[in-house]
Amino acid sequence: MERQPISREGFDKLKEELRRLEYEEFPRISQLVADARAEGDLKENAEYHGQREAQGMLQAKINQLKTKLANTYIVEKSEQAADVVSFGSLVTLKDLKFGDEEKYEIVGPGEEDYDSDILKILATSPMAVAMMGKKPGDHFEFEAPRGVQKYEIVAIELP
Repeated sequence: MERQPISREGFDKLKEELRRLEYEEFPRISQLVADARAEGDLKENAEYHGQREAQGMLQAKINQLKTKLANTYIVEKSEQAADVVSFGSLVTLKDLKFGDEEKYEIVGPGEEDYDSDILKILATSPMAVAMMGKKPGDHFEFEAPRGVQKYEIVAIELP
């Protein structure tokens, strides 16, 4: 797996989530498993089996976060070039098909957010990869599930 860039804030957010899951949630669920186990016959103990399943899903999420953290490297957004698209850039794009403009921030794993006013997209996404290194006025295209998308870089800012 290729290592991905992440901001200091994003890295700290993922580490805090991992800490919370490992040291708060996992012990809580482990206690629920132990309590359910103490209730008798495990073959017909739905509470026990349900808590074991929850414990397994939580362990999977912990493992996923550990893998995500292990496969990242911290990039300071303030040290990125302001005149070309790079990690951490706020990029205003114009859709060349419809003429719409939207702002995107290029972020690391765990920082993506598709519901805010400024869409946060992963630096490893096809769209972000296609625009890396481009300057205002440059055009780029990339293959998306709905076909080839074509954009123009309107402006670049650093947050």
